[in-house]
Amino acid sequence: MFNKVILMGRLVADPELRQTPSNISVCRFRIAVDRGYTSNSGERQADFISIVAWRQQAEFVSKYFSKGKMIIVEGSLRNADYTDANGVKHYAMEVQADRVSFGESKSASQNAPSGNFQQPSYQQNNASAAPAANESVQIGDLGDFEEILSDGDVPF
Repeated sequence: MFNKVILMGRLVADPELRQTPSNISVCRFRIAVDRGYTSNSGERQADFISIVAWRQQAEFVSKYFSKGKMIIVEGSLRNADYTDANGVKHYAMEVQADRVSFGESKSASQNAPSGNFQQPSYQQNNASAAPAANESVQIGDLGDFEEILSDGDVPF
């Protein structure tokens, strides 16, 4: 069996950090994830996905993320079914986060408008661009490597 979820989206509200009675941190938040297509009217569609993080991941999300910030979540899909006070059964799904990470640079995050869930446009920085054809690339010391001469046969 396999249950793996990888999502990238923007938080739709500030994450809520709480403690269980046994002092375990739990953080619940929702992210908006753009769909890969637009509607017939040309509007972009998004899914709003509930996520729960535990312990150190919960504290990390609470400390470094807020509404509008881009986040990458790796985890698994879980049932979150419950019965309300009237005895009505509700069916829900949520992602249990195993790993979370930043989805954009700090400067891009500060420039992102809160509440706008469209992907920001990125421009390549010349300092991080690939070198031009006439520029040399410094690889480092290759003295520990030995050239292997082969007859062309692949050993597997």
